[in-house]
Amino acid sequence: MTTIMSGSCHCGNLTLSFESRWPPEELPVWTCECSFCRLHGARTTSDPEGRVSIHVKEPGQLSRYRFGLAIADFLVCRRCGVYVAALISGASPEERRATINLTTLAEANRFTRAPSSIVSYMGESAAARLERRKRNWTPVAEFREG
Repeated sequence: MTTIMSGSCHCGNLTLSFESRWPPEELPVWTCECSFCRLHGARTTSDPEGRVSIHVKEPGQLSRYRFGLAIADFLVCRRCGVYVAALISGASPEERRATINLTTLAEANRFTRAPSSIVSYMGESAAARLERRKRNWTPVAEFREG
């Protein structure tokens, strides 16, 4: 059985469709201790066997924010300021992975699991971080701008 969840930034410029083999009540929830996630109040989730499609209606209103090791684009709407997802791109489209800020999902209130823990990735090398993300983040079925 597949659960399909939808989400968006506040103004609707960035939208996503997240398909998972699990219902929201059973998906993992992470709270990262980095300053970006703390300031955005982000709680994230992913399903390495699911898939996500992200659509940007007005590409000029998309901010791809990179910080730290600069190996992921944090997708933030320039108009309303909402962080929707983080995206890593590989050599091929099949290698793209994302983690979803579950607070942007219409089904956010169904994520009832307490965060696994407040995680810290300090001291993790770029190679180790990229490998962990490839292993744990959700494959990107489509990323469309415009």
